[in-house]
Amino acid sequence: MALPVAFFAVFFAYPVTAIVSRGLKADGVWHLGRFADVLGDPDILQVLWFTTWQALASTALTLLIALPGAYVFARFDFPGKQVLRAVVTVPFVLPTVVVGSAFLAVLGRGGLLDQLWGLRLDTSVWAILLAHVFFNYAIVVRTVGGLWSQLDPRQEEAARMLGASRMAAWRKVTLPALGPAVAAAALMVFLFTFTSFGIVKILGGPAFATLEVEIYRQTAQMLALDTAAVLTMVQLAAVGAILAVHAWTVRRRETALRLVDAAHTTRRPRGAGQWALLGGVLLTVVLLILVPLGVLVERSFNTSTGYATTYYKELTSEEGGAFLVPPIDAIGNSLQYALAATVIAVVIGGLAATALTRRAGRLVRGFDALLMLPLGVSAVTVGFGFLIALDEPPLDLRSSWILVPLAQALVGVPFVVRTMLPVLRAVDERLREAAAVLGASPWRVWREVDLPLVRRALLIAAGFAFAVSLGEFGATVFIARPDNPTLPVAVATLLGRAGELNYGQAMALSTLLMLVCAVSLLLLERIRTDRTGEF
Repeated sequence: MALPVAFFAVFFAYPVTAIVSRGLKADGVWHLGRFADVLGDPDILQVLWFTTWQALASTALTLLIALPGAYVFARFDFPGKQVLRAVVTVPFVLPTVVVGSAFLAVLGRGGLLDQLWGLRLDTSVWAILLAHVFFNYAIVVRTVGGLWSQLDPRQEEAARMLGASRMAAWRKVTLPALGPAVAAAALMVFLFTFTSFGIVKILGGPAFATLEVEIYRQTAQMLALDTAAVLTMVQLAAVGAILAVHAWTVRRRETALRLVDAAHTTRRPRGAGQWALLGGVLLTVVLLILVPLGVLVERSFNTSTGYATTYYKELTSEEGGAFLVPPIDAIGNSLQYALAATVIAVVIGGLAATALTRRAGRLVRGFDALLMLPLGVSAVTVGFGFLIALDEPPLDLRSSWILVPLAQALVGVPFVVRTMLPVLRAVDERLREAAAVLGASPWRVWREVDLPLVRRALLIAAGFAFAVSLGEFGATVFIARPDNPTLPVAVATLLGRAGELNYGQAMALSTLLMLVCAVSLLLLERIRTDRTGEF
């Protein structure tokens, strides 16, 4: 556990602490009065209010739309189910700037709704809420659907035989068992929407800002590090509370799984009602996921003179001044950074997951929860903290290429841990003990006992780490060099510049990034098993 602890201490805790102390400490004195000043500002209170209520609304809307999908994937067997599962997961690993670009193409000026009905919903709350549902749909489907598929349907059937209606049987038998999974999914959706950055930055315009967007504005535009530090501490406290409750719900869910029959029972839909439900879920997936992605692709070919590959060809040109290199170079940069970040995330996450399976106690549970913090702590703060903290030997990394993969790996490690941990815990401890009795060293035990059993989960973990590293934006926007931009940074830069060519190039780069993520997910689904973790 020493290496994961050291990694998080040096590359997470230290940069965050450095940026907070830089903002709140002067001449060796902490100015804690800034908390009252900042939190008493009406503009900041408005940001806090918007951040909270949009996260609550996004969570409720996501549950309402995604729970029928969770039931369909848990109980129905139909052709194309594996492909459909990959399709609904693609949005979750897409960079938030791509999600923003897709909904901008549907809801913005000249978008699909504008062309069909003259309706524009960009820079509106509805655009943000729908984009959040798009992004988090898979969390509910996979978390709740995974548990739902392990509940014995005969329990509900027995209740109906005793006279309970279908709704009463579901409410009194199934819903209590699903409660922990629904709560865990809701908390994760709330976490991701509470800390939303890329989606709100692109779709919210100047009228709407979450805490994360405001931290970015105070840091990068206003250079008000004291205000950014206060907001970072507020967000850290909120995220810590959310993760604590989430850990409690996960423990309840694990207890529920031990109390019920976990038989996997699916069947083809029967009756008009079940076929209608399946059709409704398919229609939801088409309208919510496929239409935005399809329009994104269409916009990348739609020029003022008709459909052509002009925007893709322009990606190889340095003219226009948006970058010091052709935009197409961002693809190679992103792939190199993401591969390096994947290696780091798999090593650190794999060691952390192994340590968590070998030890128990409150300290271990606390470390398990801390591993999730990078998903909720301000990525903007982490990125700017890298520049502030890692500027002196032996950690003067500001001019080093490794800075970007390190920031991306921080986001990838939680996915590696959450993917590998359930599989490692399922390995029979007696196999390890037998190998040790025969004289095998701990390294050899892991290599010859654990690794063959968890190899598939390791590949899944590496795939998720690669996909999320490829799309990391909040920290990378600070530390990626102008001559080595990543794809998300390039897309955001192009969207921030006026002109049809810049918009078209942003759509083209977003399409390429989406295709890379989609191919990664399809490959993951082919090697996935029912026990390859929470994601």
